[in-house]
Amino acid sequence: MDIDSVRFIMGASTGIGLAAASGFRVFLPPFLLSVWFKLGLMDVDLEGSDFEFLSSDMSLIVMGSASLMEILAYKVPFLDNALDAVATPLAGLAGVTVVAITLQGTDPAIQWAFAIIAGGSTSIGIQSATVAGRGLSSVASLGVANPIFSVVEDIFSLLIVLIALLAPFLALIGILFALGILVRRRLGPVRTETGHGH
Repeated sequence: MDIDSVRFIMGASTGIGLAAASGFRVFLPPFLLSVWFKLGLMDVDLEGSDFEFLSSDMSLIVMGSASLMEILAYKVPFLDNALDAVATPLAGLAGVTVVAITLQGTDPAIQWAFAIIAGGSTSIGIQSATVAGRGLSSVASLGVANPIFSVVEDIFSLLIVLIALLAPFLALIGILFALGILVRRRLGPVRTETGHGH
């Protein structure tokens, strides 16, 4: 396996991890990625690219503020449910963006195709699961348990970002496993009904 292939796999693994984290919190993964670039810990050259802004001080301030506001807003019961309607498409966009950033320098066609298919679907898949979970929490506890649900999301998002940046392969394996469970749960009832029908 050549160096370019290894770099692509590393970048893709990191990007998918960040995309998954974006399914929990839209702004936190790009913010922490920006911090990573600022510290010079990311082996991706953004100079002259569409993502050069990510390493700027203004980017840190804006995304840091947005992250804080998002985290606080999700602690307010029923406001969090309303935010989900906006967060779902934003999560998809964030997922595509973080994967495209980590694959910067690869062939643009491959970069964006992979970002849209893998990044977008991963973040929207996780976000959809959290929306369903929050909906159940809202109904079962009348919103009382929602702030706790939100804290759990914060922790998951932060942990996945850190794992994606520090151990991308581990993040990829974990995310594929989690997505496999989600898909199996969704398909499970359909198969059961089909079996009863026969």
